[in-house]
Amino acid sequence: MKKVLLTGGAGYIGSHTCVSLLESGCEVLVVDNLCNSSAVALERVKAITGRAVMFEKVDMRDRAELDRVFKTFAPDAVIHFACLKAVGESTTDPLTYYANNVAGSVVLFEAMEAAGVKNIVFSSSATVYGDPETVPVTEAAAICPCNPYGRTKRMIEEMLEDIHAAGKGWNIAILRYFNPVGAHASGLIGEDPRDVPNNLAPYIAQVAVGRRQQLNVYGDDYPTKDGTGVRDYIHVCDLAEAHVKALEKLAQNPGLVTYNLGTGTGHSVLEVVAAFERACGRPIARTVTGRRAGDVAEYYADPSRAEKELGWKARRTLDDMAADTWRWQSGNPEGYR
Repeated sequence: MKKVLLTGGAGYIGSHTCVSLLESGCEVLVVDNLCNSSAVALERVKAITGRAVMFEKVDMRDRAELDRVFKTFAPDAVIHFACLKAVGESTTDPLTYYANNVAGSVVLFEAMEAAGVKNIVFSSSATVYGDPETVPVTEAAAICPCNPYGRTKRMIEEMLEDIHAAGKGWNIAILRYFNPVGAHASGLIGEDPRDVPNNLAPYIAQVAVGRRQQLNVYGDDYPTKDGTGVRDYIHVCDLAEAHVKALEKLAQNPGLVTYNLGTGTGHSVLEVVAAFERACGRPIARTVTGRRAGDVAEYYADPSRAEKELGWKARRTLDDMAADTWRWQSGNPEGYR
C-alpha cells in the first residue's frame, strides 16, 4: 500500500498520519476542502519529514473532482478522515452532519468503486458505543450512538459492512478512536480548533497560554478516583502509527476488521489538568460546575484486539501528551493563524 489518498488529511489526526505514512515510505495525496483545517499543516509536515505532500483542495461530495483525482493519482488505498466532528454542533445542525459525513462518504465510496480502489481505513469513533454498560469497552460492546455525530459514524460503518458483504473484494479497516490528544514532538503540528475547543486537552492548553480564562470541570461527584470523569486519552502520534499498521493489515486481504484504539487506561479530568500543570509549569485556573447531560463516569477502551492482530500498542504516556500539546500550543499560541 505505497500510494495512499487521505480525505481530510490536513486536519489534526490527518496531518499526523501524513507524517507517519511519509516516514514509512508511502506516497501521500491529501484531499481536503479546508473547512476545518489548514494547508499550513501540510507545509509543516514537509518541514518535519523533508518530503512534500501532494494536495488537492476538493470537497469529497464533488464526484467529478474525485473521479479526476483517482484517475491521476491511482491510489492503492484510502484513509477516510473527512468528517465534521463536534458533538454539540451535530445536535443543533444535524442536517449539515448527515450531508457532509454520510452523503459525502457515499460519493467517496462510489468514486472508489468506479476507480477499482477497494482498500480503505475508516476513521470512526468510540462515540458509536454511546453509554457503555461496562468498561473497558471491547469491539463486541453494544452499538448505541446517542448524538447525530455518533450516528453518522455508525451509518458509515454500516455502509462499509454492507459493501463488504456484497462480496466485491473490498478490504476495510474500521478504527474506533477514543480521545486523541497531544501533538508532534517537534511542536510544528497540533490540534487547532477553529472555535471554542470541544475537547478537554486543547481547552486546557488555551487556558495555559492565556487564550481562555479558566477551565470548567463538569462535575466532581462521579463515582471515580477523584470525582471527575475518567476517559481514555491516546496520543495522536500513537493513533497515526495505528493507521500505518492498518494499511499493512489491508495488504493481507483481511476483508472487514474493526479495532478500538486507546491506551486501555482511564485518566480523570483532574489527572489531565495536573499533567498539563507539570508540562507548562503553572497552575491551570479552573472551576467546578454541574454535570453535563449525557456524560458518563468512566469510559475507556480494551485495545487488546489491535495489539494482537495489528501488532500495535499505544506507547506514549499522559505526561507525553501534555508536554507535546504544550510545546505545540506555546509555540503556536494562535494555532496555524
